[in-house]
Amino acid sequence: MPARAYCEAMISQLLTVTFDARDPVRLARFWAAMLHREVVEDAGGVLLPGEEGQLGLRFVPGAAEGVGPHRRMHLHLTSASQADQRHTVESALGLGAGHLDVGQRPEEGHVVLADPEGNEFCVIEPGNAFLAGCGLLGELACDGTREVGLFWGAVLGWPLVWDQDQQTAIQSPHGGTKVAWGGPPLAPKEVRNPQRLDLASPDVDRQTEVDRLVSLGATLLDAGAGDTVVLADPDGNEFCLRAS
Repeated sequence: MPARAYCEAMISQLLTVTFDARDPVRLARFWAAMLHREVVEDAGGVLLPGEEGQLGLRFVPGAAEGVGPHRRMHLHLTSASQADQRHTVESALGLGAGHLDVGQRPEEGHVVLADPEGNEFCVIEPGNAFLAGCGLLGELACDGTREVGLFWGAVLGWPLVWDQDQQTAIQSPHGGTKVAWGGPPLAPKEVRNPQRLDLASPDVDRQTEVDRLVSLGATLLDAGAGDTVVLADPDGNEFCLRAS
């Protein structure tokens, strides 16, 4: 990618995963303990900033009930050893998580859990080559088409690190958490996603950035009267453009 195009693509450079939560503070504290991060108050929610390429997590008031196809993304935590994996699982259970059956087979090495509000996440077995060097929060795994993977790569200026069989993944050029999409088929979208992406565009005119996102394939849903604009990616998933 030419240097100028790369700089333009990095306008929306701050990416966080936002979770609707009945109790945002409690859920933020759970994930802060799991990821060894500090809780920061944020306008309208609670933030766990990411460092060294790790995605930030944000928790806002919302009625997210149960598990199911309306949850289109989940987190993957990495493990340095089998003992480390067991410790992570035990820590999660002690903090209020529970085991979750999503049809995984006994021979699969990862452990599937749900956080205290039902958000699925996986503790990945050691030796996973795809997540090597990604850090503790190794991956955000999403339901989505190849088109939406290409869209987010263009939005963020992050290169594709996987592109096979309609499955895609992107990662910051500086490393850190990978964001991946599993390809079709997708479950029908019936409600607003209780988990979604947020972008922040520091020191950039909001309308300029909205126009750029739309030119890349986004749909404007709500221009908003405040500091937040709601858009949808090519798969119809809502995401927000927020003031930094």
